[in-house]
Amino acid sequence: MDILSEIVANKRKEVEASKELYPVKLLEKSMYFDGKPVSLKKYLQREDKSGIIAEIKRKSPSKGIINAHVSVERTSIGYMQAGASGLSVLTDKDYFGGSPEDLKVARAFNFCPILRKDFMIDEYQVIEAKSFGADVILLIAAVLDKKEIEKLGKLAQGLGMEVLLEVHNEEELNRSITNKVDLIGVNNRNLKTFETNVQTSLDLGKKIPSDFVKVSESGLADPEIIKELKKEGFEGFLMGETFMKNGRPEKAAKEFIKRLA
Repeated sequence: MDILSEIVANKRKEVEASKELYPVKLLEKSMYFDGKPVSLKKYLQREDKSGIIAEIKRKSPSKGIINAHVSVERTSIGYMQAGASGLSVLTDKDYFGGSPEDLKVARAFNFCPILRKDFMIDEYQVIEAKSFGADVILLIAAVLDKKEIEKLGKLAQGLGMEVLLEVHNEEELNRSITNKVDLIGVNNRNLKTFETNVQTSLDLGKKIPSDFVKVSESGLADPEIIKELKKEGFEGFLMGETFMKNGRPEKAAKEFIKRLA
């Protein structure tokens, strides 16, 4: 079993346990559930912002511990003050060291688009994301077929949220495109080797229809790469490890974004 299959199998058990503990009716009573989500698409297209979606991630399967003791409050506020266009918050505990509480803290201190970064496989998780205060959900083409993407995307859009579809190659892109997603992210990380290559974004970006906002993900450690991707029509840049490996991620983000000017 590869790591992705293992994560998804684990996630199915986790979701079933959550349904028992926190029924949908309880989630719908959240203070955030009836709130109007903030548009990530609009924030990525704002001229006063950098296009960076800054991520809070404590660890990953490929890198192990990255920043175990990050302050979500300080980092999320600092990211936005640095000029980020939005936040990405990992809510997976076992593999990424995140939690729903991280997203709730980020929401409490920031008025900006927040992406719930997790392995979404069930409609329950979409409702859960809304109850946490998320504005955007991530759907990963490598773990979902088109019917599942459409079902989860339709529910998210019906709740006012936006949907970021993540693809790794042309096959995933071609079989997954639907109007039930709003943004298409190209993950530059090879899921088998964990190596990153930004050429993946440059190649696939040309094949993404212009009615979707294009986002490049993973391996973005150089401002010059961001500038090159912008020329190719990318408007969003999901960055986590580049900032998180620093003791003060928000300071690393500020320095990086300054170099984009």
